[in-house]
Amino acid sequence: MNKLVIFAMTCFILTLLASPALAQESSSDTGLAAAGAAIGAGIVLIGGGLGIGRIGGSAVESIARQPEAGARVQTAMIIAAALIEGATFFGLIVCLLTILL
Repeated sequence: MNKLVIFAMTCFILTLLASPALAQESSSDTGLAAAGAAIGAGIVLIGGGLGIGRIGGSAVESIARQPEAGARVQTAMIIAAALIEGATFFGLIVCLLTILL
């Protein structure tokens, strides 16, 4: 069989098997979930900060080597930093929603 067909069938079967597990009531252990969400939010923010820091450092270094390419490097840096920041906010919201739900 084609690999794509096998992959699609596997995904479909796993989706059917996951339905009973997702129908269970939530656990009464909300303190542990809140602690996990707080740790997850911290990891997300640290990762985003490190990513934006590396982008900024590399951009400054490349502008120092080729000042005439500064505008193009700065534009690419801002776009990449915005994408990282968006992913960071998404991860943070997911972590915070686990506390509420």
